[in-house]
Amino acid sequence: MGQLKLDNVRKSFDTSEVIKGVSLDVTHGEFVVFVGPSGCGKSTLLRMIAGLEEISGGTVSIDGTVVNNLPPVKRGISMVFQSYALYPHMSVYENIAFPLRVEKLNNADVEKRVKQASSILHLDERLQHKPGQLSGGQRQRVAIGRAIVREPSVFLFDEPLSNLDAALRAEMRIELSKLHGDLDATMIYVTHDQVEAMTMANRIVVLDGGYIAQVGSPLELYHKPDNIFVAGFIGNPKMNFLPVSCIDSSNEHVEVKLPNSQTLKLPVNAMEGLSGNNMTLGIRPEHIRFSNGDAIIEAHPNVIERLGIHTVAYTTIADNPNTFCALLEGSAPAKVGTAMSMGFMAADCHLFAEDGNAFERRIPLTEIDPTLMIPDTD
Repeated sequence: MGQLKLDNVRKSFDTSEVIKGVSLDVTHGEFVVFVGPSGCGKSTLLRMIAGLEEISGGTVSIDGTVVNNLPPVKRGISMVFQSYALYPHMSVYENIAFPLRVEKLNNADVEKRVKQASSILHLDERLQHKPGQLSGGQRQRVAIGRAIVREPSVFLFDEPLSNLDAALRAEMRIELSKLHGDLDATMIYVTHDQVEAMTMANRIVVLDGGYIAQVGSPLELYHKPDNIFVAGFIGNPKMNFLPVSCIDSSNEHVEVKLPNSQTLKLPVNAMEGLSGNNMTLGIRPEHIRFSNGDAIIEAHPNVIERLGIHTVAYTTIADNPNTFCALLEGSAPAKVGTAMSMGFMAADCHLFAEDGNAFERRIPLTEIDPTLMIPDTD
């Protein structure tokens, strides 16, 4: 059925705990992505699910069976690694068939499964080739084919696209998403690239220092991050942060003072009595506009990137030690060394308390999940 359950899973290496109590339910057919910075524990967690790392505490269950003490081959999983790990002396056919040969399936079943996998992955014309005759993307498809033929309950992917160039990564993202739909399979995918996570996942699990920082759909994480870590990690370019102080609050808004002494009333759920608290305002680069908005700041660009469809301006602003980034129109008249006025709307802002937790934004649900706008025809 492809159901996965993690219950307070922990992992320690000697006295160092790297997974600090992770609980997660994955239902059949989901595409779940583990994402986070290097060292957050995402690959370790995947290897624990696969049975390649011993579990220090908690339980891992697949289709209702606790698999803590089962070897990888008995867990009903298949794993695709960052390295293709293909046998160079074997043909594509034999590389895909290898796990079936180990299981001692008869030749007819082997051929049937290999042909099904090669058809799905468009490798029919490459079956007699050796890995050295294939492109990087084709080699990765062979590695995926080797996972498909085992007909697992759960597919595990450990940064499978990181060795490919940018164009191939984009191609393979599309292919993996199509493959997920074709197989109706449960997939757990590890990456440090939040663009991969946003484009492929049904749900994203953001990990930080061995803990889950937030779980949600890509748009939930984008529009309503739970904390400043998730807000800064999800989105490209990353969110801008400004130190602000609270001058008034209620259950419907918080009014803050910006570094340039302007005030801004933010539509967030809060409480009374927050006046005087230090807070952090977040605004995404794509929500910055020229000289227009509820708040206006003067910025001094020091790097301009012209990308055709967009212009990215990296600027400095007074009383803010961090670089402030704006994602503008491709023809935006931004110049290095020339001061420019940039504005943003209160409704686009995020607000974080001193402990880093977010105040809930008062935005329509349709902004988080556009499918809610589709009328029910039943």
